[in-house]
This record gives sequence, C-alpha cells and structure tokens, in this order.
Amino acid sequence: MPQSAHNEKQANWLKQRVLALKDFEPMARKRLPKPLYAYVSGAVEDNITLAQNRQSFENIALRPRVLVGVSTRDLTFKLFGREYTAPFGLAPMGISALFAYRGDVVMAQAASRAAVPAIMSGSSLIRLEEVMEAAPGTWFQAYLPGDMHHIEGLLARIEAAKVETLVITVDTPVAGNRENNVRAGFSTPLRPSAALAWQGITHPRWLLGTFARTLLRHGVPHFENAYAHRGTPIVSRNVERDFSDRAHFTWNHLATIRRRWRGQLVVKGILTAEDARLAHQHGVDGIIVSNHGGRQLDGVIASMRALPEVVEAVPQLPVMLDSGVRRGTDVIKALALGARCVFIGRPFAYAAAVGSCRGVAHAISLMQAEISRDLAMLGITRATDVDAQCIQRSHPN
Repeated sequence: MPQSAHNEKQANWLKQRVLALKDFEPMARKRLPKPLYAYVSGAVEDNITLAQNRQSFENIALRPRVLVGVSTRDLTFKLFGREYTAPFGLAPMGISALFAYRGDVVMAQAASRAAVPAIMSGSSLIRLEEVMEAAPGTWFQAYLPGDMHHIEGLLARIEAAKVETLVITVDTPVAGNRENNVRAGFSTPLRPSAALAWQGITHPRWLLGTFARTLLRHGVPHFENAYAHRGTPIVSRNVERDFSDRAHFTWNHLATIRRRWRGQLVVKGILTAEDARLAHQHGVDGIIVSNHGGRQLDGVIASMRALPEVVEAVPQLPVMLDSGVRRGTDVIKALALGARCVFIGRPFAYAAAVGSCRGVAHAISLMQAEISRDLAMLGITRATDVDAQCIQRSHPN
C-alpha cells in the first residue's frame, strides 16, 4: 500500500474510532506493556489528588447566553509574543520516546503544525537540540539540581539550542511515591526481567514499532537533557542519584537563573498565593498552576481549586494551568477562573502511543472542535472573552 494511502486510512480510522480524548486511553492500554501504561496513567499512593483534579472541574457549572450570533468563533490567543490557534497545549511528559517512537519529536511537531504550545520534558530520551530543530518554538521544561555549575552548563546548552521559553518545574524536590509503578513492574532505572520481557513479547506492535526500532536506530535510550552533557542510560543505577540532586534547589538558584537566562522564564508547580508572589518577586514571566497530575504529593489541592488565589496574587503575570484537563469545557472553565491557557498531558501521550504524529494531530483537532462548539453554545465568539460570568461554582462534596 502506498504511504499516502496508508496515512489516509489511519486518519479515517482515527476519526471513526476516536471521538474524544478519553477514547485514546483504552487503545493505548492494549498497545503498551503494562509497566509503561502504569507509568503514564498512574499517580501516587491512593490517587486522591488524581481524582480531585477531575472532581474540581465537575464542581463548576457553565452559564450559557443565547441569541448572541455565534456563526464564527475565534480561539486564538497571544502569549510571550506568539499567537496560538487555541488556548491549550501539550504538557511535558517524561520518557515519551518509550511509549511512542521518537515521542518527543512526534508531539512537538504535531503541536507546531497546529500552532499550539508544547513543552518538552527534561526527563526526555531524545536530545533537545533534535526536537528544537524539528519544531522550533517548543518550550523546554527542566528539572534542576541545586548546583549552579550544572545549572549554568544546562542553561548554556538550552540557549544554544534556541529555546525561547524555559519552564522550571519546582514541585519535585524528591520523587513521588508511585506505588502503582512498582506493582506494575516499572522502575527508574528500568530493570530488565523475565516479566518485563514477557510484556514486550505479548505487545508485539510496541516491541517492534517502538522498542526494537529505537534500539536498532538509536541505541539504548539515555536521559539526554538533565545536564549540559548526555545523561545516564535508562537502565543505569545512577538515574536515582541524578534525581536526588533536586532536593537542594531553592529560590536563590531561581534568582541566579533569572539573571542568567534572557528568554521567557516560567515556573511550573505553584499552588499557593505565597509562592506565586515569590515567583513574581524573582522575576518570572509566567506561572503554571500544577500538582503534577497527582504524581507528586497525594492529597494536595487540585490545580483548579488553587487557580483563583494564584491569579489574584499575581495579576501582572500570565497564569496557566495543568492537571486534569480532558474536555473543551474544562478549558473554558479554567479560562473563566483566570487562566491564560491550559496544558494537557496523559491524553496526548496516549494519542502518540496509538497513532504517532497523526494521533496527536487528531487529539489536537478534537480539542479545538470541542472548544469552538462549547463557545458557541455559551454565546461567546472569542476565547479571550471567557470570564467569570460564564460559570457558577459550587462547593465540593
């Protein structure tokens, strides 16, 4: 079958089978080995925050207006000097090259073609230079150690790669207690075992299309972007040591980074007004309200419930949000509470696992269509006009 015909067939299959972001998850669950699916889907401990992230959207109702005239709608918004086609983007997802072949490139390219923002993870297995070349304008998210020597080297590398927007995640001083990963057989470093081998054998599309293809063409995956130099292989014991460095990172380091970094600086993982004000005092250009998708501290406040106090604390800054966004109505609710845009993680990871670049492109188009349709039914013609009058908040149960 010619490649163009194959592409068209896959695109039609996606349109018929995937009607919403949630439809990607069961497909990805079948395609991925159990440990990898657990890594993407799971949170920490009792999954309280994971559930609260969704509940927080359900506790907000929409207030539609009628007879407004909504034959055309405009989803565009501007951020950091760029115009994007819709107020959502792709959140950073670590080790995405394990659940989709060249996953970081795939997601960044799909976002770039659709003109929505995308953030590449510092826990990625593909060199940031390759991703930036394939999709200029992609944001880069870093997990930083509390060592200015290493930080300076990484900043120089990021700058040389022509990254314009640097996102520093600040809610990972230590690794979260991801018990579900252990139960499913996933670990960092990745430890080869008979059970892991069996998972590969019983998931041949992933084994041949992602894992074997990666090994043959690129060798054993490494954590490529934690430092100025190439990081450790994913099977190395030193991975745990590299993650432990983050406990030493403080506001003093952020102040030094702000003096050194000339591009846009965003902090991700803020959940309180106090920290939002500190971030503003340290010169950041934007904040992402996030609880890491429930993957760090279980029982922590849902991002949507933290959003209003952060927006109120720093009216001078663009405030964004991630954690729990799954529908166009979720995006609108976040905008109504003051978010400039939102970021979505797991569903785009599933989309990449199921359909590579076309899967991610389809996921983006689904969200664009939902937001446009929802705006029409709310009586709004521009996404930037969404405000608190569009919603009614209720108290959580």
